[in-house]
Amino acid sequence: MAEPTLGELVQRASKDMSELVRKEIELAKVEIKTEVVAAVKGAGALGAAGMAGLLGLLFLSAGAAFGIGEALGAWAGFLIIGAVYLVAAGVLVLAGKKRIDEVGPPEKTIETVKDDMAWARHPTRGTEEKQPVS
Repeated sequence: MAEPTLGELVQRASKDMSELVRKEIELAKVEIKTEVVAAVKGAGALGAAGMAGLLGLLFLSAGAAFGIGEALGAWAGFLIIGAVYLVAAGVLVLAGKKRIDEVGPPEKTIETVKDDMAWARHPTRGTEEKQPVS
Protein backbone atom coordinates (compact mmCIF):
# COMPACT_ATOMS: atom_id res chain seq x y z
CA MET A 1 0.00 0.00 0.00
CA ALA A 2 1.47 3.35 -1.07
CA GLU A 3 1.45 6.33 1.24
CA PRO A 4 -0.87 9.12 0.04
CA THR A 5 0.81 12.22 -1.31
CA LEU A 6 0.59 15.59 0.38
CA GLY A 7 -1.77 16.79 -2.33
CA GLU A 8 -4.08 13.82 -1.78
CA LEU A 9 -4.07 14.42 1.96
CA VAL A 10 -4.91 18.12 1.50
CA GLN A 11 -7.66 17.25 -0.98
CA ARG A 12 -9.14 14.66 1.39
CA ALA A 13 -8.97 17.07 4.36
CA SER A 14 -10.61 19.82 2.31
CA LYS A 15 -13.41 17.48 1.22
CA ASP A 16 -13.93 16.27 4.80
CA MET A 17 -14.04 19.84 6.16
CA SER A 18 -16.59 20.98 3.58
CA GLU A 19 -18.76 17.93 4.36
CA LEU A 20 -18.43 18.65 8.06
CA VAL A 21 -19.47 22.28 7.59
CA ARG A 22 -22.50 21.20 5.51
CA LYS A 23 -23.58 18.75 8.20
CA GLU A 24 -23.16 21.32 10.98
CA ILE A 25 -25.26 23.84 9.05
CA GLU A 26 -27.93 21.19 8.45
CA LEU A 27 -28.00 20.32 12.17
CA ALA A 28 -28.23 24.00 13.15
CA LYS A 29 -31.17 24.51 10.75
CA VAL A 30 -33.07 21.59 12.27
CA GLU A 31 -32.45 22.74 15.84
CA ILE A 32 -33.33 26.37 15.13
CA LYS A 33 -36.54 25.35 13.33
CA THR A 34 -37.60 23.32 16.38
CA GLU A 35 -36.89 26.24 18.70
CA VAL A 36 -38.77 28.70 16.48
CA VAL A 37 -41.84 26.44 16.40
CA ALA A 38 -41.82 26.27 20.21
CA ALA A 39 -41.48 30.07 20.46
CA VAL A 40 -44.36 30.62 18.02
CA LYS A 41 -46.60 28.27 20.03
CA GLY A 42 -45.71 30.11 23.23
CA ALA A 43 -46.41 33.48 21.61
CA GLY A 44 -49.77 32.15 20.39
CA ALA A 45 -50.69 31.09 23.91
CA LEU A 46 -49.73 34.54 25.22
CA GLY A 47 -51.84 36.17 22.50
CA ALA A 48 -54.80 33.98 23.45
CA ALA A 49 -54.23 34.90 27.11
CA GLY A 50 -54.34 38.59 26.22
CA MET A 51 -57.59 38.11 24.33
CA ALA A 52 -59.13 36.13 27.20
CA GLY A 53 -58.01 38.83 29.63
CA LEU A 54 -59.61 41.52 27.48
CA LEU A 55 -62.87 39.55 27.29
CA GLY A 56 -62.77 39.07 31.07
CA LEU A 57 -62.30 42.77 31.60
CA LEU A 58 -65.20 43.55 29.26
CA PHE A 59 -67.53 41.12 31.02
CA LEU A 60 -66.51 42.35 34.46
CA SER A 61 -67.04 45.93 33.36
CA ALA A 62 -70.49 45.15 31.91
CA GLY A 63 -71.36 43.19 35.05
CA ALA A 64 -70.32 46.04 37.29
CA ALA A 65 -72.36 48.47 35.20
CA PHE A 66 -75.46 46.26 35.43
CA GLY A 67 -74.79 45.72 39.13
CA ILE A 68 -74.77 49.42 39.85
CA GLY A 69 -78.03 49.81 37.88
CA GLU A 70 -79.85 46.91 39.49
CA ALA A 71 -79.43 45.05 42.72
CA LEU A 72 -78.48 41.38 41.92
CA GLY A 73 -79.91 40.60 38.50
CA ALA A 74 -78.21 39.75 35.22
CA TRP A 75 -74.98 41.32 36.42
CA ALA A 76 -74.13 38.27 38.56
CA GLY A 77 -73.96 36.17 35.39
CA PHE A 78 -71.64 38.67 33.72
CA LEU A 79 -69.34 38.65 36.75
CA ILE A 80 -69.17 34.84 36.79
CA ILE A 81 -68.39 34.68 33.05
CA GLY A 82 -65.78 37.40 33.46
CA ALA A 83 -64.13 35.48 36.30
CA VAL A 84 -64.03 32.33 34.15
CA TYR A 85 -62.30 34.24 31.36
CA LEU A 86 -59.75 35.65 33.78
CA VAL A 87 -58.95 32.17 35.11
CA ALA A 88 -58.54 30.97 31.52
CA ALA A 89 -56.20 33.90 30.84
CA GLY A 90 -54.09 32.97 33.86
CA VAL A 91 -53.77 29.36 32.69
CA LEU A 92 -52.84 30.48 29.16
CA VAL A 93 -50.21 32.91 30.49
CA LEU A 94 -48.56 30.14 32.50
CA ALA A 95 -48.62 27.75 29.51
CA GLY A 96 -47.18 30.38 27.16
CA LYS A 97 -44.45 31.39 29.59
CA LYS A 98 -43.47 27.76 30.10
CA ARG A 99 -43.13 27.20 26.35
CA ILE A 100 -41.11 30.36 25.81
CA ASP A 101 -38.79 29.50 28.73
CA GLU A 102 -38.02 26.17 27.02
CA VAL A 103 -36.50 27.93 24.00
CA GLY A 104 -32.72 27.85 24.11
CA PRO A 105 -29.60 27.72 21.96
CA PRO A 106 -28.97 24.84 19.52
CA GLU A 107 -27.10 22.73 22.09
CA LYS A 108 -26.37 19.71 19.86
CA THR A 109 -24.81 21.94 17.22
CA ILE A 110 -22.70 23.77 19.81
CA GLU A 111 -21.51 20.44 21.24
CA THR A 112 -20.60 18.96 17.87
CA VAL A 113 -18.83 22.15 16.75
CA LYS A 114 -16.76 22.09 19.94
CA ASP A 115 -15.89 18.45 19.25
CA ASP A 116 -14.99 19.29 15.65
CA MET A 117 -12.82 22.21 16.75
CA ALA A 118 -11.02 19.99 19.27
CA TRP A 119 -10.45 17.38 16.59
CA ALA A 120 -9.22 20.00 14.11
CA ARG A 121 -6.65 21.19 16.66
CA HIS A 122 -5.42 17.64 17.37
CA PRO A 123 -6.52 15.31 14.53
CA THR A 124 -4.31 12.45 15.70
CA ARG A 125 -5.96 12.20 19.13
CA GLY A 126 -9.01 9.96 19.45
CA THR A 127 -8.82 8.02 16.20
CA GLU A 128 -12.30 6.54 16.74
CA GLU A 129 -14.80 7.38 13.99
CA LYS A 130 -17.36 10.04 14.90
CA GLN A 131 -20.91 8.78 14.67
CA PRO A 132 -23.21 10.88 12.47
CA VAL A 133 -25.81 12.92 14.35
CA SER A 134 -29.29 11.92 13.35
